[in-house]
Amino acid sequence: EVQKHSVHTLVFRSLKRTHDMFVADNAKPIPLDEESQKFRCFCTVNSVILRGEKYWSCKVRQEVEYMVTGTHPYPSGPGVALTADTKVQRMPSESAAQSLAVALPASQSRLDANRTAAGVGDIYRHAGISERSQPPGMSGAMVEAGGNKNSALMPKKAPTMPKPQWHPPWKLYRVISGHLGWVRCIAVEPGNQWFVTGSADRTIKIWDLASGKLKLSLTGHISTVRGVIVSARSPYLFSCGEDKQVKCWDLEYNKVIRHYHGHLSAVYGLDLHPTIDVLVTCSRDSTARIWDVRTKASVHTLSGHTNAVATVKCQAAEPQIITGSHDTTIRLWDLVAGKTRVTLTNHKKSVRAVVLHPRHYTFASGSPDNIKQWKFPDGSFIQNLSGHNAIINTLAVNSDGVLVSGADNGTMHLWDWRTGYNFQRVHAAVQPGSLDSESGIFACVFDQSESRLLTAEADKTIKVYKEDDTATEETHPVSWKPEIIKRKRF
Repeated sequence: EVQKHSVHTLVFRSLKRTHDMFVADNAKPIPLDEESQKFRCFCTVNSVILRGEKYWSCKVRQEVEYMVTGTHPYPSGPGVALTADTKVQRMPSESAAQSLAVALPASQSRLDANRTAAGVGDIYRHAGISERSQPPGMSGAMVEAGGNKNSALMPKKAPTMPKPQWHPPWKLYRVISGHLGWVRCIAVEPGNQWFVTGSADRTIKIWDLASGKLKLSLTGHISTVRGVIVSARSPYLFSCGEDKQVKCWDLEYNKVIRHYHGHLSAVYGLDLHPTIDVLVTCSRDSTARIWDVRTKASVHTLSGHTNAVATVKCQAAEPQIITGSHDTTIRLWDLVAGKTRVTLTNHKKSVRAVVLHPRHYTFASGSPDNIKQWKFPDGSFIQNLSGHNAIINTLAVNSDGVLVSGADNGTMHLWDWRTGYNFQRVHAAVQPGSLDSESGIFACVFDQSESRLLTAEADKTIKVYKEDDTATEETHPVSWKPEIIKRKRF
């Protein structure tokens, strides 16, 4: 029978167990042995005060055996005594020091590696001293090839973000109604005369961009329309949906002229290659497919993701295809071979949005953990854009360096692309009669002039934003604090 104890007894026992666990501090240094102390070098300690910190320098007597602590040519450790075979390197000559310095990595790379390798200058000056005797955050004097002193003992400056470019705030000036379901996707045609939306009401609607009036409704999908795009090379509109269908619409006849069959589940997104007649789609079946627009043939099936592929983008330069997936990875694909070139695994949560910068050779990806910026062609990480703590469904960027992120909770953040500074946050009110929970933003896009921003939302509306012409840097200053805004690495 289990004996029941009072809360006081249980707490006391827990405290006693904790005390017993930590009473023996294994992190304390081992007591010094008197016999071994006789072999240690005698040092005259000079206390040097620099910026409130204490540093110690030792003058080693000449008769004491030298100890080499670096990884060149000995392994890094508490100290390796010179043997009879290596006494020739007890005090290297100038020529030997230069030849050894040439073989060492550059001083900058040693700094970046947190001083895991000792230079020749360290062997000269710090014989017998611990390799990490200098406190972290301070860069010691380095000896370059040739034996010249490069820099004195000086603190490293914390990297701060450069001052962001000023952007005028964006304001809502039109709300367009007409769909009977969530508006899931949006695209502007190359001539900037009209735009097209796809909705959960299974219809595709074409709207006049200037007036916001409905021009045309297209029916044919039997489930939610998840992606639309207008071709710049032909009078075609492409759409995809949760009914596994990918359709090509001829806008001269307003009817479907081609179907692209092959996906095994809902098709979440699509994009057109800018220079060749190739269509790329991504699906919940964990694949992306490349289609020949004219022959309807499936050129490649891009397999490798382990969960639904949520977004796909194309560009003319290498790599030509970029996909983001719910398996938290981004893949850069070789279009010719149909294989993965690079897999980026930095995100911790689903990647639902990817956007390419219209001028720079960079792109951004959106995930609930962070928005990350990357550099082509190898996907080198640039910086994190933190602060939009929601499920990010869509990203858009214009040539002026304004990055827009739209989220599931109806919030929209606007960022300065270069510095990652969040200069505006918008949460537009939902349409009257809608629930507050129906405030998600599913897609956003700039028009061809980049003066208007269109968003597709869960309250069945399309909202149009434009820059505030009356705003100036004096009326809307940048609340920029360089001492706290810093670039984050990963």
